[in-house]
Amino acid sequence: MKQSKVLSIIGLATRAGRTVSGEFSTEKETKSGKACLVIVANDASDNTKKKFKNMCDFYEVPICFYGNKDTLGHAMGKEFRASLAVLDSGFAKEIMKYLETENNIIA
Repeated sequence: MKQSKVLSIIGLATRAGRTVSGEFSTEKETKSGKACLVIVANDASDNTKKKFKNMCDFYEVPICFYGNKDTLGHAMGKEFRASLAVLDSGFAKEIMKYLETENNIIA
């Protein structure tokens, strides 16, 4: 199975120290204005998806729903991750470019 470009870039951004993951850290960085993109796993709870969708709409941060908790966590070299924030605009733009080509939802 060919690994998605999106997951590759998430891994690269993580190794560069430009991502945070987990509900608390993602929320903190979004509210502080540092998040350039929020990614939430498709298999996250409806409550989690709604919470981040509303928060990102309010703080005007792009959000997308991609992959599942296991693939997001694996891309970051960690356990399951339901949410993550990309803190670098370059990485965020690159991820969004590939998300559009993979026909995923960017809200």
